Amino acid sequence: MVVARELWALLRFRGFRRLLTVRLLSQSADGIYQVALAAYVVFSPERQTSAAAIASAMAVLLLPYSLVGPFAGVLLDRWRRRQVLLGGNLLRAVLAAGTAVLITAGVPDWMFYLSALSVTAVNRFVLACLSAALPHVVAEKRQLVTANAISPTAGTIAATAGAGLVFALHLTGWESDAGTVLLGALVYLGAGLAALGLGRDQLGPETLARLRMRAAVTDTVHGLLDGLAHLTRRRTAARALTAMTLMRFCYGALTVMVLMLCRYAWTDGAGPGEAGGGDTAGATTAGFPLLGLAVALSGAGFLVAALLTPWGARRLGNRNWIALAALVAAVLEPALGLTFTPVPVLTAAFLLGLTTQAAKIATDTIVQSAVDDTFRGRVFSLYDMLFNAAFVAAAALAALVLPPDGRSTVLVALVAVLYAATALLAREPHGAARQPRRRPAES
Repeated sequence: MVVARELWALLRFRGFRRLLTVRLLSQSADGIYQVALAAYVVFSPERQTSAAAIASAMAVLLLPYSLVGPFAGVLLDRWRRRQVLLGGNLLRAVLAAGTAVLITAGVPDWMFYLSALSVTAVNRFVLACLSAALPHVVAEKRQLVTANAISPTAGTIAATAGAGLVFALHLTGWESDAGTVLLGALVYLGAGLAALGLGRDQLGPETLARLRMRAAVTDTVHGLLDGLAHLTRRRTAARALTAMTLMRFCYGALTVMVLMLCRYAWTDGAGPGEAGGGDTAGATTAGFPLLGLAVALSGAGFLVAALLTPWGARRLGNRNWIALAALVAAVLEPALGLTFTPVPVLTAAFLLGLTTQAAKIATDTIVQSAVDDTFRGRVFSLYDMLFNAAFVAAAALAALVLPPDGRSTVLVALVAVLYAATALLAREPHGAARQPRRRPAES
């Protein structure tokens, strides 16, 4: 009831509603686009996908544009954020349409990856901008907890819904990956047009500095150093970011494992290059809906996290809420994951979606409260960069550890240990949560 009342209070703000609309459209398009790429790269019957191939694809798509993070932060603190949301989504619409053309043309893989990289590079600006703009559409700082529970989680659910649409289309016999990517381009276009409902200066930054493009590189380096220096003075935010990075690493490793289980272990029982028990096309068709179910259950976990976190974070404190989420994951992940069978692993997908999103909501709130607005864009861009680098590093580890069919006791045990270590790192010292807090920025 408390969450419902606070959500209603937020929805009364026109700026919050409009920013939320942009996020929902933008991230639903992300879900459509990304799952369309997964269907093309991982589940095409003619491709013999391995964990190493998945890791390589993630590195191509994530690592290069992670370098955009610091540049995005400097620019977000100097550009009108409404204009970033408008131009970024319109540009992604054009680039995604180009990806659809490349799929149809059957071009070499490097051209396809370059196109996908361009779309996801712009995505860094948009997602960081959405987070940095959120404090400008709420009336009071205390509403940030609920806003962070509702807005990013609603975006994640929108991405899940977009992904679910792709899975549903495949179940009906739709086989055009290019057509699905083009659908994502149309939704990106809608997100860009929705941004026009926000005022040009409504989302900040509060102080708009002029930036000459020839000085962009120098300014970016100084901006990155300033952002890091500011973060070192905000120890609570730095700890939360470290804990969230570790949880993202764990989630990434398990994502690759589930992909391989869906592709091989839960279908024909054979890995890439092995003799299978059935035809490859049939196995691929069976594996894709299982992946869709895993995505849907993880999305349901995000929704439950949005409902629980405002209550839990206020009762325990944001840091202890992150610690509790990591501890729950440390206990349940091996208990369910070591079976390597669909029902327990899919149950784990729901629970890990819940714990990961609960920790992210609390982390977002800590960073937004502890970081000054003039540095917020840079810090959120660094946050985003850590997020992607952790996922790629996890995929690389999974490529080394996972056998062809995706069953690895070593990987499951290692992830459980990392979750436990994260719980110890994130928790507040005994008694600290009961002490009066003097300022949000202090540790």
